[in-house]
Amino acid sequence: MTSTSFGARYRAALDTRGPLCVGIDPHSSLLLDWGLDDDVAGLERFAMTVVEAVAGEVAVVKPQSAFYERFGSRGIAVLEKVISESRAAGTLVLLDVKRGDIGSTSQAYADAYLDPSSPLFSDAITVSPYLGFGSVTPMIETALRNEAGVFVLALTSNKEAPEVQHAVDADGRTVAGGVLARLRELNAGADPLGSIGAVIGATIGDTGEDFDFNGPILAPGVGAQGGTVDDVRRIFGSAARNVTPSSSRQLLLQGPDASRLRDAVRRTNDEFRALAV
Repeated sequence: MTSTSFGARYRAALDTRGPLCVGIDPHSSLLLDWGLDDDVAGLERFAMTVVEAVAGEVAVVKPQSAFYERFGSRGIAVLEKVISESRAAGTLVLLDVKRGDIGSTSQAYADAYLDPSSPLFSDAITVSPYLGFGSVTPMIETALRNEAGVFVLALTSNKEAPEVQHAVDADGRTVAGGVLARLRELNAGADPLGSIGAVIGATIGDTGEDFDFNGPILAPGVGAQGGTVDDVRRIFGSAARNVTPSSSRQLLLQGPDASRLRDAVRRTNDEFRALAV
């Protein structure tokens, strides 16, 4: 077990390896594009080729749990291997599970992903606060206790998001703004960076929200979805150096050749290193 907070490890990883987060998302269509069968053998070949290509190259990898869960226990076994081998290579694993529930169920999710005794233990996970922010408190508390991190959905780029996230409360603050305010409180005083982050799309446009909450930011949507370095700099301003822009499909299409995939990841990572300037 590491003796430093997730926020400190995240800051060091971005400063050392660059900001890019690579999604390890074995869509059935990608397996077929790689000439693989859409089965557990294809899943493992795909996932471990990506790990071989990028673990140790980038700061963060983000496996999307659903693409492994669809194969049942054998798929979860592959996910466990992705997590363990990526972490062994020194790359932070952000497990994309977007869990959100209440009470003992929320705590069970925390135990599954944020307890070091679990085979699914990851450096951080994504969570949804839209059952009320208190619903994710067990996951946040467990993460902090175990020096892991949590990325809370704040402003996502899916077209349905504004009906919830942009809604305004009685004080004139948006729902997303309320989430960001909670993160600011949780990360207050942390140095060099807090461990509770936000998920904010790289294609959301101008929102007027303040993204300087002293925490990590996952920005999905670069690459195939159109997000660029300039978009990230424009959206996040002074907080851009805390952003890990996430790209999946555009990079993964460079497989199954691991060298070609690695080269694409390095080029993309180099493009986004300008965010730290």
